[in-house]
Amino acid sequence: MQSDPRSQMSLPFIPPTSCDLRVSFEFFPPKTEEMEKTLWASLDVLAPLGPTFVSVTYGAGGSTRARTHDIVTRIQHKTGLTAAAHLTCVAATREEIDSIAESYRDAGIRHIVALRGDIPGGGKYTPHAGGYAYAADLVAGLKRIADFDISVAGYPETHPEAVSPESDLDNLKRKVDAGASRVITQFFLEPDDFLRYRDRVAAMGVSVPVVPGILPITNVDRTISFAAQCGAKIPAWMPTLFEGLDDQPKTRQLVAATVAAEQCRVLYENGVRDFHFYTLNRAELTLAICHMLGLRARSVAAA
Repeated sequence: MQSDPRSQMSLPFIPPTSCDLRVSFEFFPPKTEEMEKTLWASLDVLAPLGPTFVSVTYGAGGSTRARTHDIVTRIQHKTGLTAAAHLTCVAATREEIDSIAESYRDAGIRHIVALRGDIPGGGKYTPHAGGYAYAADLVAGLKRIADFDISVAGYPETHPEAVSPESDLDNLKRKVDAGASRVITQFFLEPDDFLRYRDRVAAMGVSVPVVPGILPITNVDRTISFAAQCGAKIPAWMPTLFEGLDDQPKTRQLVAATVAAEQCRVLYENGVRDFHFYTLNRAELTLAICHMLGLRARSVAAA
């Protein structure tokens, strides 16, 4: 199939004007003291970019529930940034999930990333008895507790468990109709895939922002593994581009930053103004990409 000409990637890179760019960053709860130091150091580096929010993920089956809550509340209270907590339907009753949401409300957290979630260890998803069955149900439940700002997931290349692309879009619309205020997409590597998805979502009458999820390629094998889990395709150019760089991490980072920044440039030229970065708790690549996009550090208070 011929590529969409509006999204052809080309060099040299010319950074756009940064005044209308908005970025957000995703982190995961650290497992060790050393990893926690890395997380806070990364926040120190990225906070001056003035993100609209920073989100913290939730382990499979709620395995990081306490750590997610701790990190989210500490980020918001220590940094002044808007922190968003991931919350899933897996392995919890409605009462348990409602209690978690109420604790976030009482702690001043107003942004939730509401997800269906995956079964620990893999396997076919089955709704928990007495729980919220799917993300649309979770969104509706959260809205009954507080007027949360709710983000939900979107899949430019279709959720791997969806019956069809149409049914996947129908599910997305149910989440938005239930009260979601934005869609953050799973990562993708070809801008065409996001742009076509954005157009299909708009054609359904969904008017909330659709924010591309950007994953810099720090490790080819890990990226391929992530892609297999979420149904994203690996372009033929990717393994070739990083071939021979396994033992050259600095060069690999330079290539990764250039690829992701060019991806963002193409999206920007097609009207995208919001970007969500999967940081993997590392700041350097994300900072470099934002810098190439023209985004500069500013005071967090001014942001």
